[in-house]
Amino acid sequence: MKKGKIFLGFLLFCFCLTGCSDMMNTPTKRVEEYLGKYQIMDHEVLDQLDEVLKENNTLTQEQKTEYKTLLEKQYQNLSYKIKNEIVDGDTAEVTVEISVFDFENAERKAEEYIEENPKEFEENEEKSIEKEMDYKIKQMKSVTDKIQYTISFHVRKDEEKKRWILDEIEEDVLLKIHGLYRENLESE
Repeated sequence: MKKGKIFLGFLLFCFCLTGCSDMMNTPTKRVEEYLGKYQIMDHEVLDQLDEVLKENNTLTQEQKTEYKTLLEKQYQNLSYKIKNEIVDGDTAEVTVEISVFDFENAERKAEEYIEENPKEFEENEEKSIEKEMDYKIKQMKSVTDKIQYTISFHVRKDEEKKRWILDEIEEDVLLKIHGLYRENLESE
């Protein structure tokens, strides 16, 4: 009888193990995993952020540090709701509503202020750009308002058709995650 219970327990364990791993292999779980990396500030996310900042030649080192701190705050405060998952064979679309700090609005208002008050920012060209960036970062630091975006993530099965993987993330999706998406970019 005791061996039977042990065997039954082992079978239950194996069933849960295989069943749970299949439950974790869904399009929605892949998107949750991706967004979760931002929330926990996974090393991959921070490494990518460091690389982008390293390549930026317009920011001073101090501005890069402040900007990184702003984006880390953004990541930690990102929230999301899965709205829909549509699976079509080996492809899927997962619709998510995210909520992030509205850095784009602060940046746009800062640009308007700079344009309306050019004398405040006039110096030599290098110092002028630096002062403008300092002002934009200062405005972004004070943001408490959030904005919601709806994002469609595209997911597909890998070549062995065993695991769902995210398609390459488009630039407008990254801008939304960073709170910097501008609706009418083409008309500006």
